[in-house]
Amino acid sequence: MKKISVILVMVIVSFSAYAQSSYKEDVELVQNIYGKSKSDLVKQYMNLSDTQETAFTKVYENYETTRKALGQTKLKLINDYTINYATLTDKKADELAKETLKNNLDYEKLFTKTYSQAKKAIGAINAAKFIQLEVYLQTVIRNEIQEAIPFIGELDKTKVQI
Repeated sequence: MKKISVILVMVIVSFSAYAQSSYKEDVELVQNIYGKSKSDLVKQYMNLSDTQETAFTKVYENYETTRKALGQTKLKLINDYTINYATLTDKKADELAKETLKNNLDYEKLFTKTYSQAKKAIGAINAAKFIQLEVYLQTVIRNEIQEAIPFIGELDKTKVQI
């Protein structure tokens, strides 16, 4: 029983520590995977002319500002989940699910808004390239988060029934 409790505590502490990460960890994740900063990765992938790059820079900076705020909200939700995991109630699960769905929807709205702005600045093909890259990067980050936290009830399976 003591061994199972220690494992449970270690898992909760490890995903709690992950949840308390910040934008810096998102950047580090991208750098670890691709060996470069996100802005360098975007610049290289987009391969824009100087004129297009100038036009795109403001769109990208606005996107990043909003994306970082959404990322902070996502991390707060994960932290809230870790704090409440062991005592999760229907009410708290409902609150977390609704806020997570809203955060996901806000990301989709940001992609749509940014695509429209980028399309005006650099054309539809380049705007689509950017959105494709961003959706891919966000998917990689979401996958890393999902791998780091347990599903609801998953840790309950490790409890010894007496």
